[in-house]
Amino acid sequence: MAKNIASRESNFSQWYLDVIKAAQLADYAPVRGCMVVRPNGYGIWENIQSAFDRAFKETGHVNAYFPLLIPNSFMEREAQHVEGFAPECAVVTHAGGEELEEPYVIRPTSETVIGHMYSQWVQSWRDLPILINQWCSVVRWEKRPRLFLRTSEFLWQEGHTAHATREEAIAETFRMLDVYQRIMNDHLALPVLYGEKSENERFPGADNTYSCEAMMGDRKALQAGTSHFLGQNFARAFDISFQNRNGETEFAWTTSWGVSTRLIGAIIMTHSDDDGLVLPPRIAPVKAAVIPISKDEDRIRDALEPAADGIARGLNETLGGVCAQVDRQYHMRPADRFFTHLQRGVPIRIELGEREHEERAVTVVRRDTAERDRVPLGSLNDHVRALLADIQRNLYDRAKAFRDDNTREVSSRTELKEFFAKDSRGGFAKACFAGSSDDERDIKDITGGATIRCMPLDDETRGKCICTGAPDARRAIFAKAY
Repeated sequence: MAKNIASRESNFSQWYLDVIKAAQLADYAPVRGCMVVRPNGYGIWENIQSAFDRAFKETGHVNAYFPLLIPNSFMEREAQHVEGFAPECAVVTHAGGEELEEPYVIRPTSETVIGHMYSQWVQSWRDLPILINQWCSVVRWEKRPRLFLRTSEFLWQEGHTAHATREEAIAETFRMLDVYQRIMNDHLALPVLYGEKSENERFPGADNTYSCEAMMGDRKALQAGTSHFLGQNFARAFDISFQNRNGETEFAWTTSWGVSTRLIGAIIMTHSDDDGLVLPPRIAPVKAAVIPISKDEDRIRDALEPAADGIARGLNETLGGVCAQVDRQYHMRPADRFFTHLQRGVPIRIELGEREHEERAVTVVRRDTAERDRVPLGSLNDHVRALLADIQRNLYDRAKAFRDDNTREVSSRTELKEFFAKDSRGGFAKACFAGSSDDERDIKDITGGATIRCMPLDDETRGKCICTGAPDARRAIFAKAY
């Protein structure tokens, strides 16, 4: 099979698109800026969705669904919100052959319509908290689309909660940030930094925004998920009010939080290589491909394929679900068959040739390191289970080591500028910062686009601000980002 992927090191942007194409994850839709998620890509999303959805339900959240179309007047009720999203909104002005009396915005996010519904459902403190999540698609008109990372329509989840007290809402904001970090670490093998966003990077209409930030293979940052403390801003705009325990009327405190299909882009850019996609086993739709190999068609039909089917059944029973599949691409050369699974990121390849069949063994090849082992059939299931866990752990450790190797502490604007100079490799820069929004914009200008990704919650370092000289500035992570 011909090599069809650009070099990751020399042309990262083209490499990224080539990996998506070779792995058959997505394709461009006829509508500009939109994508078609192909079965291989959607299988990854289903596993990501399943991991998050299970965690949401374990923390007491339930799923619901809200309308795709939102009255334009709803968007205008919260000033910062409408200002932040106006340039990205797609608006429906006609329906049924007639001009609408009021235009509808195609959902860019659902704080407004959910706020309206919560105002109908909440009268007393007994009605709180409301802990709702929805899985859906949203539309944010994108001028510079890139598959999975930035498309005009994308899949995501958005959680929206309402609480009786400020303290409960803040606790919810951090609880969901912790859920995000745990799933990203444990299932996606993404070592994310989590922390508070600066004022310039805050979600429109939020009091505070917190995010999980991951380093990609080109040393840029990607915002993998966000959790917002909305205060009472949307509650006031949509009259989510209730009678408290003392019989007094007050506004609820709300949160929102979300992750999207850009996580698939994060997985590609973190783990994959010049041969194609590399997937963490926990979110890989196919965890093991069983490949019967022989030039004798009768031998394949009568012996090898039935044996391969039995191996796959045993692995599926051991691992749970349909995650081992038999390769029946007999029209292709064995090397090309191997290569299709390699490019699609299948974590383990199991080769069953005539000699292996006679010896009641198989050859097991791991995708992340290309190491090969001869394994007796009697111990195969346990071997594969242990190997999948080791691959998962190795991908996380490898990504974390890469991030740590490309993170540097700087103590001045000059050092920060040099770190992000055109001829530098870039990465994450740690610096103490207590400046203004204007200082942030100035740093973005002098570094060619670096911004504060977050101020880590688990880093209590304080020091001299690189802009103002203030002595007790918080540690911030600067990076260029997608």
